[in-house]
Amino acid sequence: MSKQTLHITNGSSLTDYLKELDFKGEFLTWEEMLCEGPTAASIDSEEFFNKRKSFLAEVYKIEIDEKEYKKELDKLNNWKDYQEINLWFEYDLFCHINLIAVISLLHQREIDLPLYLVCSGRVEGEKTLKGLAELNPDQLLSHYKNKIKLTPEDIDIAIALWRTYCGRDHNIFKPYIVKPSSFPYLSNCLKAHIKRFPDSKNGLNTLEYNILEIVRTNDIKSRHHLLGYALNYQGYYGFGDIQFERLINNLSIFFTETEDKITLNRKGHEALINQHNFAIELNNNIDYGGLNRLNFQFNMEENKLIKTI
Repeated sequence: MSKQTLHITNGSSLTDYLKELDFKGEFLTWEEMLCEGPTAASIDSEEFFNKRKSFLAEVYKIEIDEKEYKKELDKLNNWKDYQEINLWFEYDLFCHINLIAVISLLHQREIDLPLYLVCSGRVEGEKTLKGLAELNPDQLLSHYKNKIKLTPEDIDIAIALWRTYCGRDHNIFKPYIVKPSSFPYLSNCLKAHIKRFPDSKNGLNTLEYNILEIVRTNDIKSRHHLLGYALNYQGYYGFGDIQFERLINNLSIFFTETEDKITLNRKGHEALINQHNFAIELNNNIDYGGLNRLNFQFNMEENKLIKTI
């Protein structure tokens, strides 16, 4: 009996798409958003599961189906039945943090199989970066044909990055921004992550600042209208609706809202010109792996994170 291929995908939409295109093998769908909330370095552990379960329920009212979660991970138990593992993840920070977690999980399980990365982003003839499920069948098949075999050094980098993400010093990411690897968008994602911490001058991170800029420069009619802009102009973050809805709701202290218009209030304008540091008032105290974002701020001049005083 010939061995199968294991496809680990970044979500159910892609899994369904690959099955429609008659991709052969076993599918493990990784439904997580590890770019937000606390994590534990040991992924296949009760500590990790309990942290994720509590965070998702408290912040996003998402209940983890424990039975389904364990059923997916159980597909790794018979790893010797597979000949290779294909990792289907995209160009953005959302996907990359899940990607380094998956590679670390395979390492923790002592799974010794060739790993291949199928990563979308820039596509010839397209003006915008594309997610895997956004590709047409020919584009997707071309990506699969040109998949990248990860080297032992690539795997070591992913493991080190996951440990760093779960740790307390995210400045350790900085050397990896310029370190060569087979992850074509890793540098962009690491730079994007560092700028998720509050700016030392205005207390806003890049995404929050950009949302205020969108309100300032566009005729925004509602929060739903603003959500569409934020999703389309987020760069390398890859965040979804629920994440931006939370950000926009937090930022409402900077808005004046009427029935058909959102504009910046005085605080909003002051934030954009760095007149005050609003980090404490904004109180976006979410965790990123092993760190609470309010414990550090990004200093533009030094280009690094500094401890919040």
